[in-house]
Amino acid sequence: MGLISYISSFLPGLPWPHWGSVDSLLQGLVGACAVSVLYNFMKVHLYIMCLNDPDKEKHADRLRSQYRLRDTLHLGLLAIIYSVLGPRVGALVVLEFSLRAVSMVLSLSKGAQSSQLFLLCQFSLGCGVSCSLDYLHEGAPHRTWNLLLAVGLSGLILWLSRRMIRHVGTMYQLHSRERYCGVCLSLLASWRDIPDVLCRALKVAFLVSDLAGVAVINRDFLSTSEAVRFWTPLTICYTLLVIYMQEEQHQNPTEQMAFQTVFVRMGGLLILMMTVGRWSDILHIIISLVGEIWCLIHAGAMLDICREQDYAGRASIHHSSKMSTNSRRSREDTGLEG
Repeated sequence: MGLISYISSFLPGLPWPHWGSVDSLLQGLVGACAVSVLYNFMKVHLYIMCLNDPDKEKHADRLRSQYRLRDTLHLGLLAIIYSVLGPRVGALVVLEFSLRAVSMVLSLSKGAQSSQLFLLCQFSLGCGVSCSLDYLHEGAPHRTWNLLLAVGLSGLILWLSRRMIRHVGTMYQLHSRERYCGVCLSLLASWRDIPDVLCRALKVAFLVSDLAGVAVINRDFLSTSEAVRFWTPLTICYTLLVIYMQEEQHQNPTEQMAFQTVFVRMGGLLILMMTVGRWSDILHIIISLVGEIWCLIHAGAMLDICREQDYAGRASIHHSSKMSTNSRRSREDTGLEG
């Protein structure tokens, strides 16, 4: 027993007790369901958008041809990753993405939007949900039953969203023309509002996750000096990452750049944890890297559509701004001539 205790003291902080492992699995399931629901609603939005644009009908066929087995595998793999991933590293991932998202939004031109953010935040959203559940249920007397209820509610929402996808993929074109299906008529009238609704929901989710993440990280420190020694290099690392992301925004993003960004971010966190963290954090960062890459691969077709949409939107805004500037200059020249 003494040898086993000695060996286990060097192992990562995984939930070894039975009920602890069950709670971690339930938290992971809720986080995976949140990611899948976000993915499903964005898929519905992009599918209807492609149907309404003759130049993008080929993308609609790609979205419709994706298999349900792959979505189920996606859900299961994410649930396992979130179950194994420690709340400390999950909090770091959430805080890093929040700063990156704020920087990306502020760097956009006025009137421009980035639909890629809804897909790039998938893994961070799951980390935030799992981390928030871990913090909110800490010390709760009926923690497992509360998590079971959360799994049931999130599973119901996921089932409804998948049912909507199947219906839209097979019947939307017919029902939108015939105008006799309530679901398709509602989507026909409000599909453009889906990103706004998702944006408001994500703001609330990440606000709660950021507060929970800061609390989860700070609970490991026994004194203020320990917290300062951790947060100071973390702030410097995040500042450098934000500067790097701003430079990337000036270029036309590609699939290769998206994966490169993931490796740069996770590499920065890995180096940081090697200096001020625990070795279990290093293992969890590697696991989070796998999760980020898997989310990008799974949403590859949708990310391609979003890149084209964002690039076309920025080009349109730049062209209208240039036309407005030229028109203003011509009016000023006319006034001077007069």
